[in-house]
Amino acid sequence: MTQYSRIETGKTDPSFSIIEKIANAIGVELSDLFKADEVFKEVNSYDKSLLEKLYLIDKLEAKEKQAFFSIMDALLAKKKMKDTLANAIGLAS
Repeated sequence: MTQYSRIETGKTDPSFSIIEKIANAIGVELSDLFKADEVFKEVNSYDKSLLEKLYLIDKLEAKEKQAFFSIMDALLAKKKMKDTLANAIGLAS
């Protein structure tokens, strides 16, 4: 298990040097990591309109968009499979 994974799962707390490395790796100031709760309160796409959601998605970087759409495709495929199985069970009854 990597150090990052142990931090992420709450099995250990990061040292100051690790926190600095994380901030550098994601390109933010160290103080920004401690303001994250304030920033994330402002980003709640669940309550936004479809057009606002599309605008937010469009603002993502290419790799982020690709990851977003991969997750969305997986969820939609899962839904489609569940519906297909439910229909098949309904027909078999």
